[in-house]
Amino acid sequence: MAGCKDHRRLSDLLRHGFAMKKVEHFLETLMFNSRWLLAPFYLGLVLAIGLLLVKFVKEFVLLVPLVFTGGSAEVIVGILSLVDVALVSNLLIIIIFAGYENFVSKIDTGDHEDRPEWMGKVGFSDLKIKLIGSIVAISGIELLKAFMNVQSFTNEQMAWKVGIHLTFVISGVLFALMDRLGHTGGTSGKH
Repeated sequence: MAGCKDHRRLSDLLRHGFAMKKVEHFLETLMFNSRWLLAPFYLGLVLAIGLLLVKFVKEFVLLVPLVFTGGSAEVIVGILSLVDVALVSNLLIIIIFAGYENFVSKIDTGDHEDRPEWMGKVGFSDLKIKLIGSIVAISGIELLKAFMNVQSFTNEQMAWKVGIHLTFVISGVLFALMDRLGHTGGTSGKH
């Protein structure tokens, strides 16, 4: 009788374990496939690049007559605005490619000659560094535009612009330092 109870208990445990494995497998599959919920975000960023193209064309069309009628400071500010839009577009491409490849799926371009060399090699840590670097560059251009048009700003406004830019620069340096410390700390003693 005791042997029959032990056999039944073992059988129940095995069935329960099998059921738990099925639940675990289902949950893991669901979580793994949930990465595809990010795809619409990246598609939205692709469409945002299209909006930036419209903004670029608008800025360019406004700049053309300025070249003939405006002062050099106005032309330089206009060109810096174009550079600003281009940098934001580049930033979006980096986020789209690296984010999609890191979190959703590999982008299969085969051996296409125009595939960026960094594509597929930018990890999450690299993405953060590229992101903060792009933000610092964009902030620097905005600050340069403000300096070119300094008479339009109060001293307090200029101080805020410089302070915000310095905050981005310091944040970038700290991100890079943390990343370097993380890499050397994780590989210390290994050659």
